[in-house]
Amino acid sequence: MAEKNVAIVLAAGRGTRMHSAVAKQFLFIKGKPVLYYSLQTFEQCPFIHEIVLVTAQQDVAYCKKEIVERFGLRKVRQIVEGGKERYHSVYQGLLAAEGCDFVYIHDGARPFVSLDILKRAQRDVSLHRACVVGMPVKDTIKLADADGFCEQTPDRARLWQVQTPQVFAYGLIREAYEKMLEALAKQPELHVTDDAMAVEMMTDVRVKLTEGSYDNLKITTPDDLRLAENLLGEGKQ
Repeated sequence: MAEKNVAIVLAAGRGTRMHSAVAKQFLFIKGKPVLYYSLQTFEQCPFIHEIVLVTAQQDVAYCKKEIVERFGLRKVRQIVEGGKERYHSVYQGLLAAEGCDFVYIHDGARPFVSLDILKRAQRDVSLHRACVVGMPVKDTIKLADADGFCEQTPDRARLWQVQTPQVFAYGLIREAYEKMLEALAKQPELHVTDDAMAVEMMTDVRVKLTEGSYDNLKITTPDDLRLAENLLGEGKQ
């Protein structure tokens, strides 16, 4: 039986740094919502069989009518409500994706995920069971102390800026998330910033770093939105 791959696209965040009444994933670039672009890439990817869209309760109807139906996104089979934190939203997506083999967890505010990135992630997850898309950092990074002074300069050659999608064997990430949520219930001070951390913290599986693209930016600030408009003008989608 052929493997089943599901994309979980997260669109529940509000994005306070955008200084906009509209959530960043619903802002328009070249006449289409930011969220549309990544959904369209997963729609066109031949080895993605289904998309689970996770959004806020108040945005479910909008996503269904103005994005999924308007643009004919047939692979979006489920739109589910997210939770308070990102990891709650991911877990709701995982529950909806039950029965698949691999999940591609992606932030809906990253419009420039490409088929080439997805192909590299598919290769690596099939070999390693867990991979995250990212790129080596370009700048020197300083580790600051509590008073704002330079404490350490890590070796730049070993540093990556992590992107999405983050891709996992379904059973692995489901197990890691359930263990992590149980740990958070006992230790709410635990700081979990991405899906790979759940696997790193709760399992002995190593996470492979997969080449993404410097264009695979996340829309977080108005400057990012302007850059995205420029990239679209260069034919990135």
